[in-house]
Amino acid sequence: MSELELIGQKAVAAKYDMQQLSTQDKDRALLAVADHLVKDTEQIIKSNEQDMERGKQKGMHPGMLDRLKLTPERIASMADGLRQITQLPDPVGKVLEEFERPNGLKIKKISVPLGVIGIIYESRPNVTADAFGLCFKAGNAVILKGGSDAISSNTAITCSIRKALKEAGITENAIQLIESTDREVTAQFMRMKQYVDVMIPRGGAGLIKAVVEGASIPVIETGTGNCHIYVDKDADLNKAIPIIINAKTQRIGVCNACESLVLHKDIEQAFLPALAKALKEKQVEIRADKEAGEILEDGYIPATEEDFATEYLDYIISIKTVSDVSEAIAHINRYNTGHSDAILTENPKTAQQFLNQVDSACVYVNASTRFTDGFEFGFGAEIGISTQKLHARGPMGLKELNSYKYQIVGNGQIRS
Repeated sequence: MSELELIGQKAVAAKYDMQQLSTQDKDRALLAVADHLVKDTEQIIKSNEQDMERGKQKGMHPGMLDRLKLTPERIASMADGLRQITQLPDPVGKVLEEFERPNGLKIKKISVPLGVIGIIYESRPNVTADAFGLCFKAGNAVILKGGSDAISSNTAITCSIRKALKEAGITENAIQLIESTDREVTAQFMRMKQYVDVMIPRGGAGLIKAVVEGASIPVIETGTGNCHIYVDKDADLNKAIPIIINAKTQRIGVCNACESLVLHKDIEQAFLPALAKALKEKQVEIRADKEAGEILEDGYIPATEEDFATEYLDYIISIKTVSDVSEAIAHINRYNTGHSDAILTENPKTAQQFLNQVDSACVYVNASTRFTDGFEFGFGAEIGISTQKLHARGPMGLKELNSYKYQIVGNGQIRS
């Protein structure tokens, strides 16, 4: 039996153990894990420094290094995310529907865990704790396959979690990490249908495509983020610049960062010079269409078709000029990735049209796209941002990690 099959068998056994845990048992264990992560901060950071050094030697992009880096504050935030999950209602065992048929059969629709969840992710070691916490509270066992770039960090975090679970009297196999960095092992993992109930990829477009196309297990697709902000002719321009700067530069290497601006032609003359100055102060490169370029004059690169479709994860932003909100919506729906898009306007009718017609998981009015996050939505941590429409969309919290089953109680009924 291969190591991968053994992991699968342990996960299946663990999922049945998980289904027997009370809410109190799960919350107690999560609090113990949070405390253990903080206690093990020094060791986790030492392991993370090994990953960071390898990343720098390999010439890893600054945005990816930012995703990879752990600090005491980020580890404390991971622990806080776990603690917040304990304050959320347990989704397991909820009666979603209840009715009685004319023949006397009593039918209940009950929320139940998905079972064993497989997660394949890249250079974000915080996902290790986030994924565990949500899967655990939702009654699932989880098998993690992180990228080779974060292997030392992921191993240290998983070790800390498993120690805490053991001390709490909970099966350690509620979380398992595949430590092999062999791509063939990843391919085998995606085909472990007899052990894994659902597969969730978290990472760049290449990883997500590989999992969606290569898995024989049902996949929840978490998408990339070519996120837009449209500045309408009725926007409050004093609000607009801080929102754009936050959405673009607060963290460049995340899927909810703004990559594309769409500007109404009537406000460009008044707005673009001040915006360009603010972006330049943050070292953001502008790639603009002809109309915006004529106002900027210099300090920009002409935008190409590819620019409008690119998730940069860098200090780069594209600009497209439009004549009205309908053209803005058409442009966004053509180039976005179904993640997060925003309109800046003081016109309620225009805002509602944008909310109704933009086809994304999260659509904002007068706010930064950076809020598309499970923690910010009050879900605790998140398992990912789903850009598909079945069975989950947007930030995936506890409820999205449950399925349901029907319980039917009769009194001797037979079908004629």
